[in-house]
Amino acid sequence: MTARSYLADLFSLEGRTALVTGGSSGIGRAVAGALARAGASVTIVARGEEQLAGTVGELVAGGCRASWVSADLGTRAGVRAAAEEAASVFGEPDVLVNSAGINLRPPMGELTDGDWDATMAVNLEAPYLLGQRFGPRMAERGFGRIIHISSQQAHRAFAVSGAYGVSKGGLESLARSQAEAWSPYGVTCNTLVPGVVLTPLNRRLSADPATVAALAARTMVGRNGLAEDFAGAAVFLASRASDYVTGQSIFIDGGLSVH
Repeated sequence: MTARSYLADLFSLEGRTALVTGGSSGIGRAVAGALARAGASVTIVARGEEQLAGTVGELVAGGCRASWVSADLGTRAGVRAAAEEAASVFGEPDVLVNSAGINLRPPMGELTDGDWDATMAVNLEAPYLLGQRFGPRMAERGFGRIIHISSQQAHRAFAVSGAYGVSKGGLESLARSQAEAWSPYGVTCNTLVPGVVLTPLNRRLSADPATVAALAARTMVGRNGLAEDFAGAAVFLASRASDYVTGQSIFIDGGLSVH
């Protein structure tokens, strides 16, 4: 066996299907691209049609199988409709990645019911509903991967965590509950925990160079994260290489969380 064939057997996603929410920008886009380039047929779900078309067009031009579904994940009806449309393209997903999120973080005393409800709907309820839709069918087939994108604020409060931190804490608990339910049947459920990644979701941070530099200095590697830093971990968690990894929160943060 050659090194190439060994690695292909361990990490290849050939023949797998994946659904990635929030896959048209930021970390989600990098993850969707990594899964597609590793061989999966990927359907991306997000709101903006222009960004979706651009992301999918780039993947298809590179020889990947990819499609997109425009949807609002802020309502139960929107999530359920998106799930059915996505599953009709390449078939039921073997890999579900929940990367879509909103980042409403007013001071706690100014947090409205609307802020709370909107945050929980996209960041926590949509992943729950998608898991309920696809997790049991993954278990019936004997293979599945559920990957959530979490946040440092699931573990510690800083920079006005508000409802956002609560939603991400709940997301990690959801992964553990899903792992308990479905891992005996070949479905692993894990979260990736970013450090500071200067994606569109973090425009507020990236607008202040001094803050950006200070946050980079808090890591062990001396820089803030890039969306591309998540590619390898995503492929690992989506592949058979991670068969024995479930219920875990894996930090992709340059050492920020332990420094």
